[in-house]
Amino acid sequence: MLPVVLLSHRGPATFRRTPSGLTLKRGAGGLVTALMGLAEHLDDAIWVCAASSAADMLVVTEHEGHSVEIAFSPDLHVVDDSDKESGPSLNVRYVEVEPERHEQFYTQIANPLLWFVQHGLHGLATEPNITADVHRAYVDGYVAVNEQFADAVADEVERRGGEAIVMVQDYHFYLVGERVRQRCPDAVISHFVHIPWPGPDGWRVLPVQMREDILRGLLGCDVVAFHTRRSARNFLTCAQDMLDLQIDLRAGTVEVPAAGGRTRTVAARAYPISVDVESVEKLAASEEVAARRQALERQHLDDGRQLIVRVDRTDPSKNIVRGFRAFDLMLEQHPEMLGRVTFLASLMPSRQDVPEYADYLAQIGGVVAETNARHHAEGWQPIDLRMQEDLAFAVAAYQLADVLVVNAVTDGMNLVAKEAVLANQRDGVLLLSENTGAHDELGEHALTVHPFDIQQQADAMFEALTMPRQQRAKLLVAAAERVRSNDVERWLRTQLDDLRRIGE
Repeated sequence: MLPVVLLSHRGPATFRRTPSGLTLKRGAGGLVTALMGLAEHLDDAIWVCAASSAADMLVVTEHEGHSVEIAFSPDLHVVDDSDKESGPSLNVRYVEVEPERHEQFYTQIANPLLWFVQHGLHGLATEPNITADVHRAYVDGYVAVNEQFADAVADEVERRGGEAIVMVQDYHFYLVGERVRQRCPDAVISHFVHIPWPGPDGWRVLPVQMREDILRGLLGCDVVAFHTRRSARNFLTCAQDMLDLQIDLRAGTVEVPAAGGRTRTVAARAYPISVDVESVEKLAASEEVAARRQALERQHLDDGRQLIVRVDRTDPSKNIVRGFRAFDLMLEQHPEMLGRVTFLASLMPSRQDVPEYADYLAQIGGVVAETNARHHAEGWQPIDLRMQEDLAFAVAAYQLADVLVVNAVTDGMNLVAKEAVLANQRDGVLLLSENTGAHDELGEHALTVHPFDIQQQADAMFEALTMPRQQRAKLLVAAAERVRSNDVERWLRTQLDDLRRIGE
């Protein structure tokens, strides 16, 4: 069985310096959780990631750039020679990136430039403006950091005899595949893009060199993976339209020139990611969630009142402002709902070092203030906004939602929708944007919303709140069953099986 080398920007654990020494905190985010479910059960796997704290960088120095073995039970700790435990552990290699270079790579190119291009967030009449500073950030930041991580990955493959499965994750590392291929021609390389992939016209926002570098970097892989068939098709048409390569849309492949006049076949595949069902249900049954649920019930659900819920990062792609404006419009058009329904929003501030994100957070605060000022009544305000990162609170809110709003402008998948239908206990109705990856699986069991149509979103909110309970229950049961049958373990194993067949 081939060893596995994982690469992602975030790692499975972060070191922290405390008065008692170095401690470990489990990594956050759906991608990290999903990959940990894979890595913990592999006999030979190493996870390459960025050092994200001063303590991580100290570990890099102490281990001279080599990996450190981390055990995950009974609690996070570094495994040493005297460790007798046989629980799950994982080798992690932290890569230290010079701060200024990382700022160019992450804050100027990956976010917001690539993120905004792939989510269609630029107002093209005025943005983006590709300046000399952006070109420098691309070369000195994005290209240089990709080369640094590609070399770290290739080192790990070569330590394993030059044959391994390499699984690169997301938009931070589009150039890695080609460079690893050059050093490790016998490796089986996949790159999973977790955000939407637009068609050729969307990519023409970028200079020719950037967009062609990105395509050629990904075409160094054996498999380029996405959450939806739409993104996979868009990738193939980009290869055809911008690099003049031969594609087969039916087979989902593109032919790439290789040495000696030969060609390599690269596959574009869709693997819809999901959640760890057991972990979600275990957390939902915890005392911590129960305490938060009881407090929310007392505050918002006495006397037959109803609750609309959203849980999101304050990212412009999540479409939070339009969602609040739709709620404001629903209250205006249906005054009988005043005092009878509250919109509970648990939002986590995101990327506040990026100006566009800071501006969007201010817009969120503004629309909440306007709505609450316009419609408030004694003992009730329309929107209960919580700026926090509290998973137990989020799950308690999922449980109590009569309506869950997921109205993203566009989204690679959106795991909130999947978590919520598993946890909900009130026959909640999912309002799901047609532009989310999750819509492919859950759309028939939800009310579809168009992310730019505020009136339609307002109408959908009212329809969901007034829907007969039996119909609500039928939708929820079907959605939850779909998530349980296609969980994160299946997502991971399907990819690994495909990659192992390539390796054989």
